Parts: sequence; structure tokens; C-alpha cells
Amino acid sequence: MGIIAWIVLGLVAGLIANALIPGRRQQGLILTCVIGIVGALLGGWLATKLFHIHTLHGFFNLDTWLTAIIGAAILLLAYHLVTSRGRTGTSRGRSRSRRYARR
Repeated sequence: MGIIAWIVLGLVAGLIANALIPGRRQQGLILTCVIGIVGALLGGWLATKLFHIHTLHGFFNLDTWLTAIIGAAILLLAYHLVTSRGRTGTSRGRSRSRRYARR
């Protein structure tokens, strides 16, 4: 597959992975697509290295799509875990600044 096909596959895989993950975690369309592209590439690479599954049989192959969607979903979950930890720290900082502003 060419690079354009990987980009299109990653875009669609990122959107599908975002729809499959439960909760209201909206990070934006562009970031979802970037995570989808990177996740598709990472999923294809890991499937080849770990399970010796060659998923590059073609754009319309089911193995290629499943690997890309699973890779994008794993990367999207990892992104949500990292950013959710950062949000809890910033909410505390906001409450402190409000407390000091009232004085």
C-alpha cells in the first residue's frame, strides 16, 4: 500500500476507534485522525513483529482494517489515560487560584 492509502486508512480507523471507545472524550477531529494514522502504522508494525501477521495485503483486506482499528483504539486509550491524569492536576490549580483571588 502507498502512503496515501495508509493516511486514508488511518483517518478512518481513528474515527472508528473514537466511536468504539465509550465515554465523552472528545479531543478534536484533527487529533483523532493523527492518532488514527499513527495507531494504524503502529498496529501494523506490532502485528508483524509480535504475531508474524502480514497485514499489508491490500487496502480492502479485512486484516488490514482490523489491525489499523485496534492499533488506533489502543493508542487512543493510551492518549486518554495520559491526558486524564493531567486534567486532575490542573483542576486543583484552578481551585487554588480562585481561593486566593477571593481574599
